[in-house]
Amino acid sequence: MCGISGYINTDNQTIGSTEVIRKMLTAQKHRGPDDSGIMAFSLKEQTAKEYPQHETETISQAFEGILGFNRLSILDLSKNGHQPMCSTDGNVLLMLNGEIYNAFDLKPGLVADGCKFKSTTDTEVVLYLYLKYGFNGMVEKLNGMFAIVIADLRESKLYITRDRFGIKPMYYYNKNGVLAFSSELKSFYALDQFTATLNTTLLDEYLVFKNNLNKTLINDVHRLAPGHYITYSPGNKITHTQYFDINHYERKSKKNISFDEALSNLHEVLEKSVQSQLMSDVKLGCQLSGGVDSSLVTWLAKEIKQDNLLESVSIVFDDKRFNEKPYIDKVADQLGIISHQFSLQPDFYQQNLIKATWHLEEPINHPNTIGIFLLAQRAKEYVTVLLSGEGADEVFGGYARYYAVMYPYANKKFFSGLKKSLADPFTFLRHYANPFTRANLDVAAMPAKIAKSLKADFEYSKAIGQRKMVFDELTGSVFDKQVKYDMSTYLPDLLTRQDKMSMAHSIENRVPFLDNEVVEHSFTIPANYLIKRNARESKNTEKYLLKKMCAGVFGNDFAFRNKMGFGIPLREFMTKPGFNSYLKDEILPGIKKRNILNSHTIELMVNNLGKISSPELDALWGVVGLEIWMKQFIDK
Repeated sequence: MCGISGYINTDNQTIGSTEVIRKMLTAQKHRGPDDSGIMAFSLKEQTAKEYPQHETETISQAFEGILGFNRLSILDLSKNGHQPMCSTDGNVLLMLNGEIYNAFDLKPGLVADGCKFKSTTDTEVVLYLYLKYGFNGMVEKLNGMFAIVIADLRESKLYITRDRFGIKPMYYYNKNGVLAFSSELKSFYALDQFTATLNTTLLDEYLVFKNNLNKTLINDVHRLAPGHYITYSPGNKITHTQYFDINHYERKSKKNISFDEALSNLHEVLEKSVQSQLMSDVKLGCQLSGGVDSSLVTWLAKEIKQDNLLESVSIVFDDKRFNEKPYIDKVADQLGIISHQFSLQPDFYQQNLIKATWHLEEPINHPNTIGIFLLAQRAKEYVTVLLSGEGADEVFGGYARYYAVMYPYANKKFFSGLKKSLADPFTFLRHYANPFTRANLDVAAMPAKIAKSLKADFEYSKAIGQRKMVFDELTGSVFDKQVKYDMSTYLPDLLTRQDKMSMAHSIENRVPFLDNEVVEHSFTIPANYLIKRNARESKNTEKYLLKKMCAGVFGNDFAFRNKMGFGIPLREFMTKPGFNSYLKDEILPGIKKRNILNSHTIELMVNNLGKISSPELDALWGVVGLEIWMKQFIDK
């Protein structure tokens, strides 16, 4: 897990020195504190040269591009893992951020073909895969989390890509004669050509969803979409290619497969995924929340390792409504693993909100982001790699909305929504009958009515436009569309949060539920094994197959309890005297000065924190996070 930076002058200007790339690397040094590398290159002249990272050097040769890398050493801690990594003839330069879990399954075939390896890294395997199969052949073989940059001097081409689910980040900026790319967008501030301005056209989408799909709130700074790559060659515009389409997945349930067979098959696939993700030359542990997903990962890891070296890290709360400590303790005690538990206090929340925003590089839309920040900070005292349960809910139908799409008129959300709309039930029913509306029951973070009160020119159609296009292109049953929709729109945001908060403290976070083979296998499971109506253990049971697996290890009461998630006592935190003063003294004046949002409405919310509704509280948090972010990234 590392950090990538680089740029190429598309206007044929040459790189004058290593000063800019050094600043880009410094901005994200936390992603890779163990080693750094810089290589200047020319696609036109088909040449390259490495430069020292520790001091600025003048570049006299005609190089129009430059690569920079910060390394967090996980596999092969020696200098043989140094990046950018070059082919033996020096004609192909490669940078890899992430881990390729099937790399060492592919390596024997490369050795048989005569490839001579200098390291035991997965990076070198990827390099030889590219040399043998070309870019498309390489990327289609990779099972893992990654962002990759390749400069092929032979073909005079630059490739930039990202894994199929968006586990690892990659940003790019293409304007004013420069194409820049980086694991973190803060690196772009080192460029002379870059000026950060707010993209106001995306605010409507941000208000409703608290994030922006494959874009950022900074003009001309884009996220590379998951499953895509960019190609650039001199004299040509950059081209975008999709190498993986979520519609590749079609539910092909095995005929006459019994529930017990499905359970056994899933256990086998998950075990293989966890085993592949235990590879590490540094200490590894589990991110244990006490929920079904992280508990299963921890159990499988312990079963495979069969030693006393596995440790877990967890966040706990004093507030019993949000505290899953009893379940964390049960898992740790039953498995016999060391459990490190850290309490999230209001003071930490306030003290680290600005710092966490700087690392996230976008508004902290989910308040529990600070909890992950604390978890990674403290985890660094014990481990360098963490396995988490992220992605299981999206892949295996773990949210209440999955039950709602399968049984749209027989669920709590329908009846509670109808009850709230007694004054105009026909409008509610018309909206609810729309599959896209139901797909966003839980995902949409802010009701249109509240968004309109916060932004006078708010347009709901503008907020949902891009997501509607994504939804309309999805194939399969209503359940499969929901899974694909969440994996395309909701999950990448959660993965970004997980990556940024972990890497803020040089922690690599792995997600076994998003192994290619696990996701592929999930589409062989009958939907009624994943969403069980009126199950014996619970009335509305989502993610049923995983819960049954969990129940077999930790019991029914553990597996089939009400879903808690990673909640935060937000109202209590925001009403603390110190934080409340911060809102009134720092946040409100900033909002008033910008005159983008309705400061009067926001001020009323702040002054009535104890009385406003939960949707209003969430909306307030969204605009507070936005203002904190703008102070750092727009006012910079």
